[in-house]
Amino acid sequence: MVHLLTNRFEEHGDNVKAGPMKAYMKNHFPFLGIKSPLRSELEKQFFKDTGILKEPFNHEFILKLWEKEEREYQYTALAYIAKFLKKQDKSDLVLMERLITEKSWWDTVDMLAANPVGKIAEAFPEVIGESIENWSVSDNMWLRRTSILFQLKFKGNTDEKLLYRYILLNADSKEFFIQKAIGWALREYSKTNPDSVRGFIEGNQLAALSVREGSKYLK
Repeated sequence: MVHLLTNRFEEHGDNVKAGPMKAYMKNHFPFLGIKSPLRSELEKQFFKDTGILKEPFNHEFILKLWEKEEREYQYTALAYIAKFLKKQDKSDLVLMERLITEKSWWDTVDMLAANPVGKIAEAFPEVIGESIENWSVSDNMWLRRTSILFQLKFKGNTDEKLLYRYILLNADSKEFFIQKAIGWALREYSKTNPDSVRGFIEGNQLAALSVREGSKYLK
C-alpha cells in the first residue's frame, strides 16, 4: 500500500521547493518538495482510494512511512494517526514512544505529544504513572519534552501539580527545546489559570526563555 503513496508523491515532487524545506528543518531530513496543501490533497485521495481509514488502526503502515527518508512520509503518518485519535488505545502508546524517539524533531514530536499522547493519557490516565512519569526524567530529550507538552490541550482538565512537577524536573536544562516546551506549556495553561501560572513563574527559578514564553499572555 505504501508504494501507491510513494508513486503519487514522487510524481509531484519538486526539487526547487525541496531545498528550502530541508533547510527550514536544519537539514535533518530530505524532502520531496511537496507543500502542505498539495500533500493534504494527495493524502485525502490516497485514503479514499485505498479505504485504509475504514480498516483497523495499522501500526505497520505507520512504521513503513516512518522508515522512508523523505519527511513528507512522516507527515502523512501523522495525518493518518490524526484520523484515529478517538479510537486510540493505551497499547498504542508504545508506538507513539517509538515514533517520538525515531527521526526526532519538533515537527513530529510536538504533534505526537499534543494529540495522540495527550488523547491516550486523557482516556487512560494510568499511562501517566506507567510511562510518562519515566519520560519526564528520560535521557531522551524528546520524551522529556513530550512529558511537558502532553497536557497542552487539556485546558481546565490540566493536572496542574503534575505539569508543574514535570517542569521543575527539567527547569535546569540548558536544552533549547526543553526551555521552549516549558514556556509553551505555561503559556497555554495561562489561558485557563493565569494567576496560578503567574505565581509559579514568580516562585520558581526558570530559564529566561521559559519565563518569556510563559508570560506572553500574562498582564
